[in-house]
Amino acid sequence: MNLLPLALYAAAGVAYAVHFARRSPTAGRTATTFLLLAALTHTFAIGMQTMEVRHVPFANPSRAVSTFVWLLALSYLYLEITAEERAMGVFISPILFGLQLIPVLYPGVENADPVLDNPWFWVHVASLLFAYASFALAGALGVTYMLQFKEIKKKHLGYFYTRLPSLLTLDAMNLRAVAVGWAFLTIGVLVGLIWTAQARQATPTDPNLLAMSVGDPKVFIALVTWGIYSLAMVSRRTLGWSGRRAAWLSTLGFVVVLLNFLFISYFVRTSHTF
Repeated sequence: MNLLPLALYAAAGVAYAVHFARRSPTAGRTATTFLLLAALTHTFAIGMQTMEVRHVPFANPSRAVSTFVWLLALSYLYLEITAEERAMGVFISPILFGLQLIPVLYPGVENADPVLDNPWFWVHVASLLFAYASFALAGALGVTYMLQFKEIKKKHLGYFYTRLPSLLTLDAMNLRAVAVGWAFLTIGVLVGLIWTAQARQATPTDPNLLAMSVGDPKVFIALVTWGIYSLAMVSRRTLGWSGRRAAWLSTLGFVVVLLNFLFISYFVRTSHTF
């Protein structure tokens, strides 16, 4: 079920690469079409999984990754359509393909823990996934900003300068992505606290709930992530940290997101498993 979206994300990536290299409008329109088809088929796949398990399928790491990829694709399509700029597709599509490969190779089994049958839990996870999708966009925008800045600083206006948006445009899009992500991450963290308190009253002996504290690697890294993006928001307003500093913080923040989302979820056994 995840294989067709993966193939379409790959096709979109190839078309975006051709568009970026040759600046071909036809390749650009083809890339957008492939990405739209990928998002539509991915929506259908998630809908089928939702009907199967009777809730949005992100209670195991692989399905959470798949839902994240879907949200990232939709977020990028919105950015592309509203900004009328396709240059970012060549940076976003490898993320989509690489992460979607995980649920294809390791589909996992949906966690049937009854403690998860709570609307606060689904709001908590959905908010975090949407925040991470926004941070992925911000991270890609940060990388492209630094590539553009490097060429301008060297006064070598070549390959990237002629293909990427201006520094001012990239910085404005980065600010928007970080602000949206920070808002959803804040909601996710606060709702998570409410859900955990309620769930502990209902099932005080659940091992996953007992593991959830500041010492839990997932919780700790989520708080570190919130701290990084809070710093990015506050420093931009109070210290004038826009442009290159904001780009570095966005890139660093997304690296931390991937650390929590992938490495800790799959390889650290001392954290909660949903």
